[in-house]
Amino acid sequence: MPMDNQPGESPVDPVLLAEKMRRLEARLALVEDRLRMGEPAGAAETPVSPVSRGIDEETEFKLGQEWFSRVGIAALGIGIAFTLSLPFRDLPPAFPSVLGYVLAAGFFIVAGFCRRPFEPISGHLRATAMALFYFASLRLCFFGDRRVLSADSIAGGLVLTLAAGANLAIALRRKSPWLCGLALFTGYATALAVGSPGLALSLMALFSFAAVAASRLLSRPAPILIAMPLGYATYVAWALNNPFLGRPLQPVAYPPWAPGVLLVCLVAFAAGLRRSVRGDREDALGNIGFLLNGLAGYGIFLLHTLAASDTWFAGDQLVAFSTLLGLAIFLAHDRGGVGSFVYAMTGFLALSFAIIKVVEPPDVFVWLSLQSVIVVATAIWLCSRLMIVANFLIYLCILGAYVAVARREHGISLGFGLVALVTARLLGWKKDRLELKTELMRNAYLVAVFFIFPYGLYHLVPGAWVGLAWVGASLLYYLLGTILANRKYRWMGHATLLLTVLYLAVAGISRLEPLFRNLSILVLGTVLVIASLIFARLRAKRKTASGFQN
Repeated sequence: MPMDNQPGESPVDPVLLAEKMRRLEARLALVEDRLRMGEPAGAAETPVSPVSRGIDEETEFKLGQEWFSRVGIAALGIGIAFTLSLPFRDLPPAFPSVLGYVLAAGFFIVAGFCRRPFEPISGHLRATAMALFYFASLRLCFFGDRRVLSADSIAGGLVLTLAAGANLAIALRRKSPWLCGLALFTGYATALAVGSPGLALSLMALFSFAAVAASRLLSRPAPILIAMPLGYATYVAWALNNPFLGRPLQPVAYPPWAPGVLLVCLVAFAAGLRRSVRGDREDALGNIGFLLNGLAGYGIFLLHTLAASDTWFAGDQLVAFSTLLGLAIFLAHDRGGVGSFVYAMTGFLALSFAIIKVVEPPDVFVWLSLQSVIVVATAIWLCSRLMIVANFLIYLCILGAYVAVARREHGISLGFGLVALVTARLLGWKKDRLELKTELMRNAYLVAVFFIFPYGLYHLVPGAWVGLAWVGASLLYYLLGTILANRKYRWMGHATLLLTVLYLAVAGISRLEPLFRNLSILVLGTVLVIASLIFARLRAKRKTASGFQN
């Protein structure tokens, strides 16, 4: 029945009403869709991408599989080691070691079964087994009131050495640099455990050579880079009387040849690094190894020879110089030349200490300055530009030390000037061999000469003759420039004459007697006029020759 409209009201259109209801429902549906009304709560969460989920799972698996196994197996091994170190008074003395060998064998067996798919766990088990095997051998000589063997005896030292050697053989069979590092640790620990100084030092050298052999077999520098800090730390502990055995901390002076073991290890490590370098990354590691080997090896050698024996100090430094210089020559043709530079400069440092020990000041500065010429000659021979730069800096330091220490001039400063002249001449003579593209270093030595000669003459010559002496120096420069056909020496002569003019203008008028003042000015003026005439004539000849060519 149709709805009757009330009087005064407009009629309602059913079609329009239906359209409004449809729009209202559409708006409500849009609101519900945006608010996600009526859907589960989890639907509002941002979906996790497969890549993010993979990273999270990989991190979780890495933490659970690798790090948990590392910490757990290490804790298990440490716990077993602490247990084996207990007294076990009611059992035979060998029982803890036998138990340790059995447990180590068990770890090896489990590691063999866990190779696939649990290779990381297998490696951790194998490392723990190696550590337990060595600790069981160590337990025969330590950690108890009743001991099966003495570490000072031949049998005790042999057992510990064989245990460390067996560990190294296992590491090499597995071709693992880090297992080699563990084996080398046990080897150097054996050197500290034995009581005989000769055996301890021999074991240090033996396991240093073993590290070189391992690095060569694996074609990687990692065993040497691990052995260097271990070996040098072992020597330091031994040289301080081995406080790990409860001895008082003091330097050991016996046997006197002990520091030579450091040089043997240094040479072995350097030769091994040269042969083990493969690729850019390992080449960089090898260069770092050369640097650390030279600094640590010789640094410990120097400190021990200083503390242990004053009588043999100079001889020890000469032996170190010969060894390091030979090593530098051996490495001279390697790419980059870092090893050659490090060992050559370290060797000359040893020679400097020998000179300082033998020669008293101020004469010691004469020998140190002459050594500078030897360094330059060696640098030319080895084609090392780094040595040239380093030697100049050292030369300046020695010169500065002489100026600071000398209370009066002994003529040694003139020797420094002659050394700089000879060095500059050597650099100019062999610049093609050194491949020096600039004259920077040669100019630096000539600048040093320019300041050194006036300084030395000022302090050596009486004040009245200073101006004349400087004029003589300028004439020497002119002579060198003519003989060597080098304009740099002529410029040094010009500069020295100008310096003489300034000196006479300032000091000559106020401090010199009239006779010497007038004589100096006359000589200076004569030289300047003659020099001017000579250069005018040379210039005229050059213009005439240029005109004929045109």
